[in-house]
Amino acid sequence: MLDAALIKECADPSLKPAIVEQFVRAVGSEDPLAITVKSGGRLILVPKPKKPEEAIEIVRENIGGSIVRVGLTQIPAGIGLKDASELKADLVDPCANLRMGTTMFAKILRIVAKWYGNPTSEEVFLQLFDDAVHAWQTGKFEGESVFQAEDAGGAVVQKSEDGDDAEEAPEADATPQVKEEPSKPDDAGIRIDLTRIGGQK
Repeated sequence: MLDAALIKECADPSLKPAIVEQFVRAVGSEDPLAITVKSGGRLILVPKPKKPEEAIEIVRENIGGSIVRVGLTQIPAGIGLKDASELKADLVDPCANLRMGTTMFAKILRIVAKWYGNPTSEEVFLQLFDDAVHAWQTGKFEGESVFQAEDAGGAVVQKSEDGDDAEEAPEADATPQVKEEPSKPDDAGIRIDLTRIGGQK
């Protein structure tokens, strides 16, 4: 169970706390120094690090031909880096790892939501969330690499367990003055569903 203060301070603000918890429960680890190494679909056993420096050293040693996942969110190490020496100890810092992981997962959620036509129903969100978790675990969605993919942008209407289902998380480029009835996401005037034109990608 993640600490609520850690979620508030470190998680991507576009994700509701309930979704952050659900995400970490589905894919993450309670140990901020947790390292998972897979090569050719097989799990490689690595020594359990006691300090962040040890953890990064293990990541550097294994990142060559393997998939290395790290920390609370089990984020893939080395995304966007050209060299293993660029890896920093903040990869295993609980706050930094949660921030990077949830930011990446929020991007994947937006990619999946766009493919679904940005739905607003609770049933579809559950499927969308499952697909996003699967994409996180496999690194792919609809044959595309999700970690290197461009962000689809926009906001995902998130359903939370407490029934507070219509509130959208704030987006950096959102225009708050347009909100008249935030309880009805279908009424947002700027949304256009283009899924019927030309089919889905």
